[in-house]
Order: sequence, then C-alpha cells, then structure tokens
Amino acid sequence: MKKLVSSAVAGLFLLGASSIALAQTVIVTPEQETVVREYVKKKPLASIKLPGVELNVGSTVPETVELHAIDAPDITYRYVVVDDRTVLVDPGTRKIVRVID
Repeated sequence: MKKLVSSAVAGLFLLGASSIALAQTVIVTPEQETVVREYVKKKPLASIKLPGVELNVGSTVPETVELHAIDAPDITYRYVVVDDRTVLVDPGTRKIVRVID
C-alpha cells in the first residue's frame, strides 16, 4: 500500500511539474509572427554577431545588446537581428522566445 501511495504522489508531482513547464512556454501566434516579419521589413536593422550565444529559444541575450521595440498592439517582445535572423526577446528576462528565419 505504501508503495502505491508513493507512486501516486510521484505521478502527481510529475504531472504538476509538466503543467508548470507548459505554462511557461511562450506562444507566438502566426498572426504575431506575420506582424513581426512585416515590421522588420519596414524597419530593417543591421545584423549583429553574438559570439558564444546560441540562437535557441531560452538562450539569454547579453545586456550589451540593444533590443528594439515593435510598434504593434499585443506584441510586448523586442527584437534584434543576429546573423541575418530576426530574434524575438522577452525584454524582462532577455531570453529568446522565437527565432525567425
């Protein structure tokens, strides 16, 4: 009986942990991505290099990098162009939320 209860508690813990991870997943809608693409075409930035930073969701952009606002409703992310790729960044955490080719 004790084993069964321990297994059930462990299962609930894992279920709760996965729910937390899903809640932290950032979703950029296709509509938002289209707005970002169009905005970046209208207001192009020079591409920069970020040695030592992998362009992956969750990677952190250094404080020395200037993030640019996107003048569009419902988009709170900032962007920068790295290696000719548009990178959306959460300005509060400076974590990459989307890389757009």
